[in-house]
Amino acid sequence: MTNPNPVGPLRWYAVLAVLFFGILPTVMVALLVARGNTPGSVGWLLIGGIPLVISAIILLVRGFTARDPETAAILLRRSMAFVAGADVLLLGGNALIRMATGA
Repeated sequence: MTNPNPVGPLRWYAVLAVLFFGILPTVMVALLVARGNTPGSVGWLLIGGIPLVISAIILLVRGFTARDPETAAILLRRSMAFVAGADVLLLGGNALIRMATGA
């Protein structure tokens, strides 16, 4: 028996990815910068990370509203790719800056 909606699981994985790997790390890094618990240059990473997360959210919504399953799958995968890019930028950049400054 085949799944009547092959994009269904992908939709929920994309939602989880945006929530746990997009929005949550962005808020955590923003709070670290706002409280001064990290070097000030980490704040510059938010300039690139926030637009990537916003783009991921927009693509997620477009993927949910797409009627064609193939188009929906492409949009959802692209959304998760933007989230991965934001993660690498924010969390990886934060780690590299902390290692370089010794903070």
